[in-house]
This record gives sequence, structure tokens and C-alpha cells, in this order.
Amino acid sequence: MNAALPPHLPRRPIRELPDELISQIAAGEVVERPASVVRELVDNALDAGATQITVRLLAGGVRLISVEDDGVGILTDELPLAFRRHATSKIGNLQDLESVATMGFRGEALAAINSIADCAILSRATGQSGAYFLDGRTGELKPVARGQGTTVEVKELFYSTPARRKFLKTDATELAHCIESVRRHALGRPDVGFTIWHEGKLVEQWRRCAPAADGGPTPMALDQRLADVLGAEFMEQSIAVNWQSSSANPHALRIWGRVGVPDAARSRADQQFCYVNGRFVRDKVLTHAARSAYEDVLHGHRQPVYALYLAMDPTRVDVNVHPTKIEVRFRDSREVHQGVRHAVEDTLAPSRAVNGQTAVPSTTPDTGRSENLEQKVPLALFKYTQNAINFGATSETTGHRVSDIGLLWQPAASPVGGWMAEDSAQVKEEPAQRAGDTEQNPLPSSRPPHEEAPVWPLGRALAQLQGIYILAENAQGLVIVDMHAAHERIVYERLKNQLTAQTAAGASTTVAQLASQPLLIPATFAATPEEVATAEAHASTLHTLGLEINPFSPKTLAVRAVPTTLAQGDAVELARSVLAELAQHDASTVIQRAQNELLATMACHGAVRANRRLTVDEMNALLRQMEATERSDQCNHGRPTWRQLSLREIDGLFLRGR
Repeated sequence: MNAALPPHLPRRPIRELPDELISQIAAGEVVERPASVVRELVDNALDAGATQITVRLLAGGVRLISVEDDGVGILTDELPLAFRRHATSKIGNLQDLESVATMGFRGEALAAINSIADCAILSRATGQSGAYFLDGRTGELKPVARGQGTTVEVKELFYSTPARRKFLKTDATELAHCIESVRRHALGRPDVGFTIWHEGKLVEQWRRCAPAADGGPTPMALDQRLADVLGAEFMEQSIAVNWQSSSANPHALRIWGRVGVPDAARSRADQQFCYVNGRFVRDKVLTHAARSAYEDVLHGHRQPVYALYLAMDPTRVDVNVHPTKIEVRFRDSREVHQGVRHAVEDTLAPSRAVNGQTAVPSTTPDTGRSENLEQKVPLALFKYTQNAINFGATSETTGHRVSDIGLLWQPAASPVGGWMAEDSAQVKEEPAQRAGDTEQNPLPSSRPPHEEAPVWPLGRALAQLQGIYILAENAQGLVIVDMHAAHERIVYERLKNQLTAQTAAGASTTVAQLASQPLLIPATFAATPEEVATAEAHASTLHTLGLEINPFSPKTLAVRAVPTTLAQGDAVELARSVLAELAQHDASTVIQRAQNELLATMACHGAVRANRRLTVDEMNALLRQMEATERSDQCNHGRPTWRQLSLREIDGLFLRGR
């Protein structure tokens, strides 16, 4: 599943870079706090092919930072060059700079650290009989005893710049930043062991997981490292991602890792990790892509949790854009955005109730979609019209028949089959067929007595609670379903499928303009130059969204029309938010989001309402539709649609077995 990270480059000598290449390197290293030093030294250890890295700290890293590794080491005659600025073994020309495959490459880290601290290097290269010690202040070189590998010691950070030392936080805070820096490396390299000591005490330890034959991490190794670093709860509430672009190019985009289920979302974005070719990055493209995949399954402002790993051609990503190398720039950001979004969406699409069955649906390596699940969904188009339902003077309490619910979306073929009929004797006798029932939507026939009972993930409906919830029984225990939320998701997904089918048939989504309503008095607001330029450049996109925003003056924009569904909202705030998103992201993404919001509103109004009495067959029909609908675990607004109450939990309520 997991592609191996870029292999370690063969040993290359440390040499000073030519002036021409130095001028092409973007920004220099910036040492902000002890965590910055830890990050750079661990980067060098990983580039040296280390399998075990030990970090020792004193006073949160202010008094001492020591990073030990078992890598290839540094040759004795190359040690004096290690502290020189723009001296490195990782790049040698412009081509190497444009295809960086190592964690470090500028050759400035050790020189920048040595200028503000007391540094020393102990190293024994592969094949050498002894190790040597190099003092960064005096340049003294002397033999010492050490095994293969390198140790870099940094003492009294910022001793030469006491003003910067005053801005450091407490030792506990700086220690936390150092641990977080190593933690990010640990998540990216499960094939390497990491140990952190502070004041002589073991703080964190992540043991090395067995690597694959090619040296890269195995799927089991990655899962083990994620469990060790993020906890077992993250593994229990997350789903594996395995996606690859359909391109035949061997350097095509590959995405793997794990994404949390919507129920695992947090109030803070503190468990969002993205890696590009093994490097931890913070990128707006990746963050927005992951967030957009969760946009209609998260409630409120909750933040998803995920650990995503991207592998791509190093020449298609520029890591030389920020001093800390934590930000990158993609050559084709749209491809990366769409890839991450599709990977996460396809992983979250199958219902957890279906995945919880013994027979897990097969998945394709390209998208991870469930083939068996897709076969259950009708492919025929439907027309979103709600037929009239007969609310005559009939006073039966049994409610409307299952065919009435089907009329809300008019499917061409029902994906549900027979129903459980064991308890039919306990249900009131169905009245004669009413005017709202049609021959095209008859009641499904009961299961023959000799036929074995089917195994349904969401079970068999038992009753309706307060006209709001459906109670069902499955193999695990009791299932509680919010019928409005569940039906809302079903209608919403069918509307999206209809729109997608129309697009595949040749009708562009941009042609279907959202209905707009002109404002009696245009809403004007003071706009920035960027907002004015965005409004002029994306005039057609705004028109598609039902917005009409025209320049009123060089520094003022006027909103003359808004979408009909948002006519009662704040026109200025709507215009600002749309312009801000258009300035940062692709126009098609904004259009799709706006269309989905409109479809969500339509689905909410078309879904079955609370206090509507349903028959057992109607409740079973809704459950079967949920099992065949993608993302049916949450409604359009991110609320859960069903909850499982196990028999053990029910027994605990009644103290059974105690």
C-alpha cells in the first residue's frame, strides 16, 4: 500500500557551493528556538541514513541539544567544511536544487547554529578505524572514541545574542516544541527509531518498526507508528487511505495514510499531518483539499484528524520557498488538490455500518470505492419532484406506506428487496391502497418463510420513537436512527448523482446558473485592490454563482444581485467570502461548493419531517436506503444519522451479570 520514501542518496563529499548556485538558494536558515535546532539536526541524521536517533536536552534545549545517530558519518577531512556556510554534500548544481530528495540541502544549518551557540561534532564514518571530535569555536580536531555515526552537540543556545534568549518561553514550553518537532519526524519515518531524553530522564520513545525489503515503511509499520504516536484511539476512529492517480506515469501522484471518521473531529486542528516525499509540510492547498472533502460531513467548525502521505516526482514540488522548509509550492497545485480531495472523499464514502460487516466490500486500488456498494445504487436518473400525498380524512395511525417515501425522489429502480415479516402479526393491518399509492411503487413482498434471514448492517426496524427516531435491531444490539437526518442525506446524494450524470452526459455544471435575485438597492462596500481584481477576473464565475458584483469606483464594489436562496442574508459578507475564496482557490471548486449548498437546502426541504408516522415497511425501506447511500453516517450538516447501542452497553444499564 505504502510507497517507499525516496531512497538515500549515495555518499557525496561535502564541498562549498559555487556563488552562482548560492544566489539561487531562496532564504537562509533561521534559528527561532531550540525546536528549530532539533529539526535541522534530525534532518541531517535522516539524510545520513540513520536507523536510530537519540535527542538529549537540558533546560528545554537552551543549555544543551545533543542529537546522536548511527548513520554513515562524516569523513575526517570533511569535518572542517561542515561548519562553513553553503557547504553541503546534498546538492551540487541547479538540477540537484530543483529535484531535492533529501530533508536538508542548503548547507546553512550548522553554520547558522554555530554562530549563536557553542557547537561540536563527533563523527565516525563508515570504514574508518576511529572517530574524531571537531570544536566549532576553535576548529580543533582530535580523535575520540565513538561507534559509527555522528553526534552534534549544541550548548548555550543564543549565548552570543542574549537579546534573543530573553524572548524564549519557559523550559517546559520549549521542551514541548522540541518534542513536537521530533514527533513530526517520527510520523514520517516509521523505519527509524526515536528517543528523547530531558534532564537525564526518558521523555518519549518510538521504537523502530520493521522496514520493507527496499528500506521503506510497510503498511503495518506505518499503522504501528501512528498508534504509538497518536494513540490507539486514532487508529480505532480512522480509515486507511490508498489512492493513486490513473496516470501510467511511474512518477504519478500517490496518497496513503489514514483519515479520521467525522465523529473523531476535534475542536482544534492539532492532529492534521501532511507529508510530501517524507517531509512534513503545512500547505494551504493540502489543508483546503482535506477540509473540502469533509465539508458536508462535519458539524459546525469541527476540525478533522488525518495523517496523509504524498509521493510525487521531486521536480514537481519546490521545497526551496521558505527558510524552515515547512512550506512547499507545487507545479500543478490543481492536480494535487483534486487528488487529495478525491482520496479522502472516496475513503469516507462507504458507510461504516456496511464496512462493519463480516464480508467487507472489495475496493479498487485507484479510488478505494466499494464496488459492491456502487452496484446497489441505482444508476438511472431521477427527477426531484415531490408528488402530492393524500392527507385525506382517513384516521389510521399506521402512517403512510413505503411507496410515499419513495415518491420524494422518484428512483427508477428501488435497490431494496424483501423485508422481514416475522413480526408482521404485531403490526396493525394495512388499510386499503390509497390515492397516493401507485402501481409503479408497490409494497415489497415479504420474505418467503423458507428463505434465510438476510444480514442487514442497520438491522430490522422495530418501532418509531416520538415520531423522530427509528429503533432497529441488528446483530450487535440496538440501532437508533434520526429519520430526518438520514433521509436528508439520501436525497442529497441522489441530487448530486443526478448533477454528476448530467455533467458526464455533456452538460457542463458551469452552464447551470444558480437563480439570482436583483437587489432593490445595490450593496456597496470598500474593497481592497485584490478584491477588485478578483471581481473583474472572475465575472463569469460570479454570474454562475448567482452573484453580480461590479466595480462602483476604483476602491468600491457594488453587489447588485445575490442567489435567491441567500436573498435574506448579508450581501456584503457573502461577496467578501466568495471573493476571498476565488482569490485563493480554483473557480470550479467554489462553483461546486455553491451548487452543493443549494442541493443540500433542497434535500433538507424534501426530506421526511419529524412527527410523521411511518410503518415498519417504511422504516425498513429507509434503513436499506441508508446502507446503499454514500456518506450516510452523517447528514448534510454533519450531524450523525445513526448510533449503535451494543448489548453489553444495554446489559450495563440493567446491571446484568453483576
